Formats: sequence, C-alpha cells, structure tokens
Amino acid sequence: MFNQDHFLLDNGPWGWFYKILTPVEWLMTQVMALFHKLFVLIGMNEIGFSWVLSIVFLVLVVHACIFPAFIKSIKGMRNMQAIAPKMKKIQQKYKGKNDSASKEAMQREMMKLYQENNANPAGSCLPMMIQGPAFMSIWYTLSVIPFIARGKHTALGAFDVATAQQFVKTHVFGVGVSDTFMTVQAGGKVVIVIFVILMCAAMWYMQFNNIRKNLPPESKQGPQYTMQKLMMWGFPLIYVFSAFALPFAMLVYWLVNNIMNMLRSIWQVYAFPTPGSPAAEEKEERDYKKESERRKREGLPSIEEEKLQQAREEAKRRESEGFQRKQPNRKRKTSK
Repeated sequence: MFNQDHFLLDNGPWGWFYKILTPVEWLMTQVMALFHKLFVLIGMNEIGFSWVLSIVFLVLVVHACIFPAFIKSIKGMRNMQAIAPKMKKIQQKYKGKNDSASKEAMQREMMKLYQENNANPAGSCLPMMIQGPAFMSIWYTLSVIPFIARGKHTALGAFDVATAQQFVKTHVFGVGVSDTFMTVQAGGKVVIVIFVILMCAAMWYMQFNNIRKNLPPESKQGPQYTMQKLMMWGFPLIYVFSAFALPFAMLVYWLVNNIMNMLRSIWQVYAFPTPGSPAAEEKEERDYKKESERRKREGLPSIEEEKLQQAREEAKRRESEGFQRKQPNRKRKTSK
C-alpha cells in the first residue's frame, strides 16, 4: 500500500468512508502543520523531530476532544450501575412473559427508569464512536502523505507536494517516518520492534489494571471473566501481526495513543472505580482520610465523633418518644 503508485485506501469497501471523513482528514493536516510551525519557531529544524512531535501533539488534541465524551460516558456507566437492582426487578416482573404487550410494557418501564436517572445503556460507546473515525482519519492522512510527495495523489489540506516531501525526509532514531519494518536497516528494525513492544505493553497493562483493580469479586468468575483475560493477552498480539507493515509515522501515533488510553484508564479506575471493586475500597479509604484531615485542619469534630453524637441524639429521641412509632391521628368524619 505504501510503495505503490496507486493509493489503495481510496478504493475498495472502505474508500467511500474515507471520502466522508475528508473534512476530518483536512483538519488533522492543518493541526499537524500548525504544531510543526510552532516547533520551527522555537528553534527546531524543519525536517526531523518537529514533524514527529506534530504527530504526538495531534494525538493529544484528539484525546482532549474525546475527554468530555469520556467523562459523560463514565457518569452514564455509574448511573447504570446505580439502577441495576431496579432493572433486575423489572426484568423479574416480566420474566417468562413473551407476549408483545408485556414486552412493550417492560420496554416502557426501562425507558422511564433510564430517563429518571439520566442513564444511557449506549453511553459507554460514545468515546469509541468518536475515537474510531479519528483513528481512521489519522491512518489515511499519514498513509497518503508519501503518495502526495511523489505526485501520485492530490494535495490534502496543509500537505501539498513540497510539504509532503519535507515530511517524508524526516528520519528519527535511524528510521524514516514513511519506512516500514521491511524497508529499514537492522538498527531501524530494532527501533520498530521496541515501539511495537511498548505499544503492546501499554495495551496489556491497561486491561490488566482494570481486571486486577476494577472488578468486584463476584465478577471474577464465569465465562465472561475468562473472556476478559483472553482479551488481555490476545488484543496486544494484534499489533505483533499488523504493526510491522505500518509506516513508522503510524507507529508513533499508535504508541502515543495507547499510552494516552492507558493513562486515561488508570485515572478512571482511580477516580471512578466500579462499586464493590478493590479500587472502590481504596477510594473509600482515601476519601475517609481526606475528610478526616479536612476536619482536623478546620477544627471540626472527627467522623467518629460525629457518628457518636448522632447515635446519642437518636438514643435520646427514642427515650423521649418511645420505641413505637406514633400512629397518625385520623380525623373523625362528622355525621351530617
């Protein structure tokens, strides 16, 4: 795909999709060119790390755009977890009822439950719906630049022939940004292997940390848990079989993207853990310690003292009112 005179991504089953993404691809070239100009202004060479860093900062911009959707999806997932018992009750209520009226009634109750609790079952897919097209756009952009440089493709956004030729002349760590594993010397092959290992490691640790810390004990059993463990080892292997055919520019993007995904996942497990998981227990301890320190700093009663005071007040109330709840007085109807 990268050493031919005909750019294959413009044709085939996905060609039409890349055409739809042309505005996104155009915008990405502008972002890369803008960062490149900024790095040149601060003294970096026009050819070299300035272009590699422009790819890195393009990834950071994409993740910054995705982050609000990511936060929204986390809150939606937390809301879904909170209403899980109510969802189970509704499902039990209509269990075994396969008639259309019962199915429609169950669907209405479920929708009402979602609306009242601001929950969205598909909310967790929102970041992927944004990140997927963004990844495809970057794939297309970085892949087409060598063809633009050779005059085998029309200009794309900020990349005309001159700019594309400047980009493909970039070499870092002995590897050209448009080189693949098969086109570099032995030293370059070592660099590409290191990049692939780091990409796999970042994806593996992201899944490992999630399984280790963010799953409740009851979820660590059964076929679903087995599948998660298989995915933890299987997904990184995708890079082993595919990354060696990619240009080095794509490996730079993929490595930075995986590191960002890993850091985002670690933060999610830390700040928004699944209820009942080891990470949730750690968060409760941190919150308890933080609240205790705040009270001590502000001269307020400790959490234990506050609970003790509440217990004493409750005991006094029961003593004065009695343990039996007072029945409300009913008004007698006057006979007419």
